[in-house]
Amino acid sequence: MKNKIILTCLFLITLTLSSQMVAQAQTDPTLEGLNETAGEVTAFTGQTTGEYTNFVQTKTGQIISVVLSFVGVLFLILMIYAGITWMTAQGNEQQVSKAKSLLINAVIGIIIVFAAYALVSFIGDELIK
Repeated sequence: MKNKIILTCLFLITLTLSSQMVAQAQTDPTLEGLNETAGEVTAFTGQTTGEYTNFVQTKTGQIISVVLSFVGVLFLILMIYAGITWMTAQGNEQQVSKAKSLLINAVIGIIIVFAAYALVSFIGDELIK
């Protein structure tokens, strides 16, 4: 039973990440005219103004977005697993306490992740100014 749950979770994570990568590749403005402008590199320039954009910040934001998506999916999987464990406990106090602790730990973990994101976002905004 655990192997099926683990395989299902891995499949869902892979599906989510691959769909995000495909969506990002389809909306990436640097890929639109690549065949027409093979000699011109436009990855570091703006679309309309031609000014340089901050490439490192953009890529860092995309990486953080993917990591937060992964953490969100992991949180959802932990919540579902804890709920199923609690529902199938059949009055077994040990399994109920295990499910409760898993729920509490998952919520604490997501709070820590969002607090860390807020802190890094605040510090990043202050450094840019």
